[in-house]
Amino acid sequence: MKLKVSLSFIMYVFSLSVTAATDYNVRDFGATGDGANLDHIAINRAIDSCVANGGGRVTVPAGTYLCGSIRMKSNVELHIAAGATILAAPASMKAYDKPEEWEGPAYQDGGHTYFHNSLIWAENQHNVSITGHGTIDGKGLTKKDTEKGGNLMGGSIGTGDKAIALKNCRNILIRDITIFRGGHFAIITTGCELGTVDNVTIDTNRDGFDIDCCKYMTVSNCKINTPTDDALVLKSSYALKRPVLCEHIAITNCIITGYKLGSLLDGSYIPEKVNWVCGRFKLGTESNGGYRNISLSNCTFNYSSGLAFESVDRGIMENITVDNITMSHVHHYPIYITTGCRNRGPKEFTHPSRGADIQISNVVADDVDSIAGIIVTGMPGEPLRNIALNNIRISYRGGGKAELAKREYREQGTNYPEPKFAGATPAYGLYARHVDGLEVNHVTFRTERPDYRPAVMLDDVKNACINDLKAPVQKGIKKIVQVNTENTILN
Repeated sequence: MKLKVSLSFIMYVFSLSVTAATDYNVRDFGATGDGANLDHIAINRAIDSCVANGGGRVTVPAGTYLCGSIRMKSNVELHIAAGATILAAPASMKAYDKPEEWEGPAYQDGGHTYFHNSLIWAENQHNVSITGHGTIDGKGLTKKDTEKGGNLMGGSIGTGDKAIALKNCRNILIRDITIFRGGHFAIITTGCELGTVDNVTIDTNRDGFDIDCCKYMTVSNCKINTPTDDALVLKSSYALKRPVLCEHIAITNCIITGYKLGSLLDGSYIPEKVNWVCGRFKLGTESNGGYRNISLSNCTFNYSSGLAFESVDRGIMENITVDNITMSHVHHYPIYITTGCRNRGPKEFTHPSRGADIQISNVVADDVDSIAGIIVTGMPGEPLRNIALNNIRISYRGGGKAELAKREYREQGTNYPEPKFAGATPAYGLYARHVDGLEVNHVTFRTERPDYRPAVMLDDVKNACINDLKAPVQKGIKKIVQVNTENTILN
């Protein structure tokens, strides 16, 4: 009995020593958590000490920690405990790191070029984790672009513009945290590999989570509210100064909304006025490398734009699957698949954008804007290939006028790919143009008000098969209109 007690005591002492060696409380390094004094210097000191001892967990206990740039490093878990808030300092305090240098032209949008002026950032690190049931409040961050053409614009020095920015990192984990008003991007990962983002809640004033030029990433169980921009976005920009595919990305069990800022977190769930876009799952717009092997499943959308798959900067878009999606109160369109030739990037790249092998199944949507139905458009001479739409039920608001059926819908060309800017589609349910290989199986359209457009219009479509289409049309209006089609089968 004495021996057992002695062994237990030894194990207890050993466990305490291990905990002491691997856990670093930021208050032990001078953090106050009073919301008034800058605490990022103490937090960075704790991170450096953790790294010096081989890595471990840096704990932020309950309190409000006013911070500028926090520099994450390899083998460190930043644990923001329940009751703890990391509060972004205002630009006037000049607490953020200087943006890194950029040489040469910057083809990517603002916010994709600079990372070091973020609230929490890491570059070229591995085994980086941000966890805990605490909050990151980006009150002092800007949501504006801080660069144009590689040049910093006025006001960007000393200004933080992203809540979490990770570049060229490997084996990353972000779990359980809440982000409120995250600046330009609440989270952006660029050039990262082997990542997991799980059970994260974002209620922000611009983009929610951007995954750019990454591979082997999983995103699950997240709630993302973005009333004025995109919620969950895959991109393939030129931020790494070369075209890099965004590939092998699996996203599941997420909720995307477009409620008024803060109303997801406080539970009031107030629908926001319709902006040019809100909510939405998107591939693009930056698409220099493209997207391959992407899976989206078991997600819900509410007061949000729908699904947008865009390749317009000479990248590819292939092997995409979407399954088990519900949408309510959909702004502008439910599903949008397109290629174009905006061609933002080095001029020596001459191959066209292209898309193929995209399958969308088991989608239910109600109260869908009447401006546009499902849009599937390639380019003249470079059609989208092998697109499948299966088991889809959409209820549109309707009200389209008969003259819209004769409308010349614009080619994507060099235009910014956004249906709102293109205007109403000639068909209320599905408009497809420049497509080779289109399968439409077990699809039902409904309209809340009479719509005087055809349900489906096929223009320059080859090898199409439409099976079991249920869609109302008004007297004298064809259900399916075909223009310049070949080898179509209608059942």
